[in-house]
Amino acid sequence: MPTPALHLVPPAELGAIRDRVGAAEPAYLADLARLVDLDCGSYTRDGVNAVAAWTAAFLARLGAEVTRHPDPAGALGDTVEAVFEGEPGGPRAIVLAHTDTVFPEGTAAARPFAVRDGIATGPGVTDMKSGLLTLLVGLEAALAAGPLPYERLTVVANPDEEIGSPTSTPHIERIARSCDVAFSLECARANGDIVSSRKGTGDYVITVHGRAAHAGVEPEKGRSAILAAAHLAIGLHGLTGRWPGVTCNVGVIEGGIRPNVVAERAVLEVDLRAVDRAAMEAADAAIRALAAAPAVADVTIDVALRHRHWPMEKLERSGRLVALAEGLAGGLGFAVRDAATGGASDANTTAGLGVPSLDGLGPIGGLDHSPEEWLDVASIVPRTALFAALLLAAGRDAEVRGWRAGRP
Repeated sequence: MPTPALHLVPPAELGAIRDRVGAAEPAYLADLARLVDLDCGSYTRDGVNAVAAWTAAFLARLGAEVTRHPDPAGALGDTVEAVFEGEPGGPRAIVLAHTDTVFPEGTAAARPFAVRDGIATGPGVTDMKSGLLTLLVGLEAALAAGPLPYERLTVVANPDEEIGSPTSTPHIERIARSCDVAFSLECARANGDIVSSRKGTGDYVITVHGRAAHAGVEPEKGRSAILAAAHLAIGLHGLTGRWPGVTCNVGVIEGGIRPNVVAERAVLEVDLRAVDRAAMEAADAAIRALAAAPAVADVTIDVALRHRHWPMEKLERSGRLVALAEGLAGGLGFAVRDAATGGASDANTTAGLGVPSLDGLGPIGGLDHSPEEWLDVASIVPRTALFAALLLAAGRDAEVRGWRAGRP
């Protein structure tokens, strides 16, 4: 018996979507090579903007009203916002991808795009040039099926996801507050799972202020910031596991100027992760409590939260999106499951605003952020077809359309 998803996107239409995506695969791979071979680390502004310009032009060809929002500080690339107007009274959706990678300039030349034995490699091939292309090609296939079943669908391609989305988050939040559903095109897990929940992240810079003194002549007059930082690091790591799923890691520690000087200053860079908001708030309070009680007398400690993604918790309504994806995947001849993962994405932002969100909708890949990053080329067509069909199914679904009721 057909699943509800296959009533919404019948097998004949599903097959036509897959055929359209299959026909686009050669162009997809050519575009993937072009994008991967651009240096576009978050701080490589010109490279990121080259990807943004290409993306904006693609979306404009599909009929969107496209706006590029520059970084007010001028250091990072532009956020692309593309609006598609569709069926009045339908739901509203936000669809997310990013144009930056984690890799420095010169990486693309050192490790250019390549395909061998069905595996594509190169900087950002999975995270997330293939996800960006799956968004664009999948949206093109959905539009070919007829008018979008959404009152409004907004695509955001942001330039700074890999550094916590500092300039794009206000745009994502502004759009998401009026949306009923969110899709993010980060890659599927290496086993093919899509993502319905992610840990939240907190990025802290903690500065320890001590007092300098000669380490040999009068060390008693000094107050070692490094000693206080060492005790603090032990306390911070001790927060791991205090609440289920919480991890706290001191990833960088530096301080002092010479071995014969009692260190006046030390800095710790800290990563906090939690599976739910209550645990994240409790761990944040614990970090601040540790900083308020330094182990060395007369030392002070400042805590700065550089960026935070609240956890992407699996909302009750997100289960409906998972069910639709599972049914459509079955119609396309493969199975998907939803999973939780420790890395954050912009879907944390949408879910944190209460918008039912589904992530991991890109092709299958793995080893993100490493020289071994890989993409399963055979997954491109089925996963892009799944995304296109999911867009249609969610927009047509009576339950999802009911989420718009009562909203402005």
